[in-house]
Amino acid sequence: MGRKASRFPREPQVSGIRALTHDGRGIADIDGKTVFVDGALPGEQVRWERVKRKRNYDEARTLEVLAPADTRTEPVCDAFGRCGGCVMQHMSIDLQLSEKHKVLADSLERIGGVVPARWLTPLDSRSVNYRRRARLGVRFVDGKGRVLVGFRERYKPYITDMQSCPVLVQPVDTLIQPLAELIAELSIARRVPQVEVSVGDLDDGVLVAMILRVLDPPNDADLGRLRVFSEAHDVWFMLQSGGPDSLEVVARDNAAEMPGLRYRLPKFDLDMAFSANDFIQVNADMNEKMIAQAIDLLQIDGKDRVLDLYSGIGNFSLPIARSAAAVHGVEGAATLTERARQNAHGNGITNATFATADLSEAETVKALLREPWDLVLLDPARAGADVFAGLVDQLTARRIVYVSCHPGTLARDAGTIVNAWGWHLSAAGVMNMFPHTAHVESVAVFDRAAA
Repeated sequence: MGRKASRFPREPQVSGIRALTHDGRGIADIDGKTVFVDGALPGEQVRWERVKRKRNYDEARTLEVLAPADTRTEPVCDAFGRCGGCVMQHMSIDLQLSEKHKVLADSLERIGGVVPARWLTPLDSRSVNYRRRARLGVRFVDGKGRVLVGFRERYKPYITDMQSCPVLVQPVDTLIQPLAELIAELSIARRVPQVEVSVGDLDDGVLVAMILRVLDPPNDADLGRLRVFSEAHDVWFMLQSGGPDSLEVVARDNAAEMPGLRYRLPKFDLDMAFSANDFIQVNADMNEKMIAQAIDLLQIDGKDRVLDLYSGIGNFSLPIARSAAAVHGVEGAATLTERARQNAHGNGITNATFATADLSEAETVKALLREPWDLVLLDPARAGADVFAGLVDQLTARRIVYVSCHPGTLARDAGTIVNAWGWHLSAAGVMNMFPHTAHVESVAVFDRAAA
């Protein structure tokens, strides 16, 4: 009996690459059909093979780069190509920024029908050891007979087999394999699906907190192993058996209690407290640059009243308070609102107030916008701020600065603010919050049209 025929021929082909997709794959054209080639860059000649055939396009992977582009660089991680955490390590930072700019520009024009009056210079930051927050998958793999800890594989649900991760802050970058070996020794090794890492600032270094999601409680021997590892590597473990309120610190023999997590904003003389499961920006260096840029773009007068929507723990509100007459932060999560109040008090700031409100409710947003604000800053989640955009006609402010983590929803909202309400899109630009990834963080500035 002959071998079963393949679904499609896999014979390698050689092609030139004309462009990139938004997620960093090269684009080639073969016999009138588009092929997305993983690992290829514009201007390169590569040998590739198909891995998926679709009606309108094919997917492929690079086998050999025959003529590399000047923008190609050596990946900094041994797991690159398999790990889904980074997809652009083979690109120079300049190319990464250029491609992210193209994604933003295309989204604004195609989705929103808008073009900014000027483009801001892209903000960049360090490209290794930058992640102070990470959610790592954990799995006991029977075929390997061991535990894997890491990010998911690219295009697959499996955990990447990795020894370290150079984009995580030190010392977490080198703790991937030791952590996997520790979990493998626990009686609940098959019942720990996730580790969430948070790193804060200390006077003489960093404070590392690791939340172990546990589906079964650890026994006394497990707790002993966690304590030994905690003291040997100077990290703190927390166990989470249910919701956020179920966090429980694993005590250490040589310390009374876990110190509080904090990050510093030296430019603004601020010390920001946060919980291990609070949302904070993952890139500390870029976060401070982003805040400084936003405040510069707001052009705050000492008499201005500023509204900060989606204010979190006060990441923008408290720096703004240093130069504004008053700032009011509104956040959907009550725990973050309370944290913001505590941070204001801890930093001696008295001109910042905070409230919890559902910003997806039109009546709530309408009531907020009717108050006499001079400036508005908003930093929504990926879903954007469509309710706010649809009510901008209620706003008395002269300028809006919109920080976005999704160019598509920013473009949608920009289209409403400009085309429905007549505001000007004065400026826009990208920020490399997540180097080596396809994630596009951006900022847009809207000004009220002259009467």
